[in-house]
Amino acid sequence: MYNLVRSASLVVAIAAASETVVWSQARRPPQSPYLASPDNVVAVRAGRMFDARAGTMLNNQIILIKGDRIADSGPSVHIPPEARVIDLSGATVLPGMIDGHVHNAGRGDSVEMKTIVMVQSAARDLDAGFTTVVDMDSRGGFGTVDLRDAINEGLIKGPRMQVSGQSLNQRASSVYPNPGPGFYEGHTESKNINGPWLARAAVREAKLHGVDWIKIYTTQDFVGRELNEFRPDGSLVASPSLTFEEVQAIVDEAHRMGLKVACHTYGGDGMRSCINAGVDLSMHVTELYKDDALINTVVQKKLPIMMTIDDLLGLDTGDKRLLANLGFTGDKAVTRLGMAEQTFRKLLKAGVPLPFGSGAVAGDGAFPHGHQADQFAWMVKWGMTPAQALQTAFMTEANVLNYNWANRVGSLEKGKFGDVIAVAGNPLTDVSEMQRIKFVMKGGVVMKNDLASRSPSTAAQ
Repeated sequence: MYNLVRSASLVVAIAAASETVVWSQARRPPQSPYLASPDNVVAVRAGRMFDARAGTMLNNQIILIKGDRIADSGPSVHIPPEARVIDLSGATVLPGMIDGHVHNAGRGDSVEMKTIVMVQSAARDLDAGFTTVVDMDSRGGFGTVDLRDAINEGLIKGPRMQVSGQSLNQRASSVYPNPGPGFYEGHTESKNINGPWLARAAVREAKLHGVDWIKIYTTQDFVGRELNEFRPDGSLVASPSLTFEEVQAIVDEAHRMGLKVACHTYGGDGMRSCINAGVDLSMHVTELYKDDALINTVVQKKLPIMMTIDDLLGLDTGDKRLLANLGFTGDKAVTRLGMAEQTFRKLLKAGVPLPFGSGAVAGDGAFPHGHQADQFAWMVKWGMTPAQALQTAFMTEANVLNYNWANRVGSLEKGKFGDVIAVAGNPLTDVSEMQRIKFVMKGGVVMKNDLASRSPSTAAQ
């Protein structure tokens, strides 16, 4: 397996394109510029601060950060004399956002290009205010495990990550090509998940590679190059690609090993298998609006559902074209985006948690990294208040993360990471402000600051 950490000189050189510090693997500085030192003390003055739990805006707050954690937060926090003060009195301050569904790696023509694309994806997410992400399929191999570890070690700049490595059932679309030595060309441990025992073995293999999540696909079992998403009658193709018993085995084995399971599914038996087997996070579920009984099961099991509006926006044009080719036009055509809206509205009304996930893909396609915050406007259009929409990327998503990370991220509270972002305006009156992130701090370290301090004496940098 290609090891990103062992290629630190390449990765650091990539990151240094926009930085001023370059070092070799042999001569690394004692303290990474991307990690807070233990004696770091920073006080952030927030003119407005979003309370991610209550969904309300607080005025004139102070966030005190020591090391990489929040030491205190409130209107009358004492600022120690040694603290570096960052004055954001004219801005709106929020916790770092969490995107629970991204794909950092593309299908590069070489190991080096695949690595460069992964690093680019991570940098774009952090610059857009996403200080935590979950990579939900590496598109082959376990390079995202090394990407996660390199960021944690301070070798490169990026959000903190949880990762699934490569998906267990790659029959969902096509085998991902992986050029270069060490990359897998096929299924995890050469297992095509044909039966519960092979499913369990594949989970164990993924665990050995260091993943935090298991990602499966339970619909769209296509073979070959053509992905015929819609039938001639205009209905969505949702062929089940795993049996209920296989999904059950994956969930049981993953939970036994401390992993969570995420499922890509559109509808039909595959969707029912994920929900009935208790998969931790079912994603897309575009046809769920048709099945009220299954929605009741979601409510009873207290399961979250992730709609990934961004990637559905990217697919919408193609869906309309496919349906038009089949003779369906206007209101008669129901694209995956149209189905998702109906499902979203039903789940919102039922009180189902709807965590934030974009499905962002590497490169400059229809839904690239760095533009995920455009989803908030769609959530508002589909029935949420601006505050509800924002909350999906904070505590709602934090509660889905593995290892109880809700006690580390998702709100600006004592004991959590000093992940702070800011915008110039008020996103409760204009949610599109979240597409214009001006300030990013991760773990007490300023990663971006395009906001002018109100006073030279309190300059942040």
